[in-house]
Amino acid sequence: MTKFDLHIHSNCSDGSDTVDELAEKIKKAEIEIFALTDHDTVEGCKLMSEKFEKGFIKGIELTCLLEDIKCHILGYSIDIENPKLKELIEKGKILRRKKLETRIHYLKDTWDFEFTKEELDWLYSRKSVVKLHLANILVKRGLAENNIAAMEKYLNGCKTGNTRFDGKEAIETIQQAGGIAVWAHPLGGEGEKHLDFNTFIPKLEKMLKYNIQGLECYYSRYNKEEIKFLTDCAEKYNLYTTGGSDYHGTNKNIPLTKLNTDNTPVELEVLNFPKIY
Repeated sequence: MTKFDLHIHSNCSDGSDTVDELAEKIKKAEIEIFALTDHDTVEGCKLMSEKFEKGFIKGIELTCLLEDIKCHILGYSIDIENPKLKELIEKGKILRRKKLETRIHYLKDTWDFEFTKEELDWLYSRKSVVKLHLANILVKRGLAENNIAAMEKYLNGCKTGNTRFDGKEAIETIQQAGGIAVWAHPLGGEGEKHLDFNTFIPKLEKMLKYNIQGLECYYSRYNKEEIKFLTDCAEKYNLYTTGGSDYHGTNKNIPLTKLNTDNTPVELEVLNFPKIY
């Protein structure tokens, strides 16, 4: 059986593992096909390319708003030097900086919490900053037991406005960069309430209008019924199917190659996905 995982994060976004650490874990786990899909950055892909001659797919996960749908769009087999993609990533840095500063001010005004200079320097030095990074600092300061509790208590009440990419632009940019645009965890991601099937279909129909090419059907938080529903949808609408764990190291309790709630192995051959690896 070919071991694979098409949704993995390094510490270039919100994972805990450096690219070096992640590469060693992938080799040790004998994963033959994998994609690095950091949020809104390809810095990790540049480093990972030096470590694997085959089996590595350059990817990205873009945080988007498509009409009224908050979603994450995975881009697979992208040209990470594509000018349009670089331009979009730079735009994302500005959006994330705005969101970061809003959250910093919120913590000060609402909770009388101030970051140290060292903490601020670290946050501002990162390629991609998300809520999880702030939560981890709150945990280190002893203000919460874990990062989920920290986000729920201290950060979820912060209104940051829309700082997401336009979904149409994200899909078009991925495709212009030679990639394949796939809807990540379409029924809901980590910690989110999953969509019921009847609610999902109208959202999928909207995504199809903007040329989404695939669905992440096999996912660490989806059960057999949800996976069957998504694969049926992909077949009906002639979409690619992918599978990924959404591994984040110690920042999320998800092991590499976990592609369903039972953690049962999945054959690579069940995916309807181009052989871009």
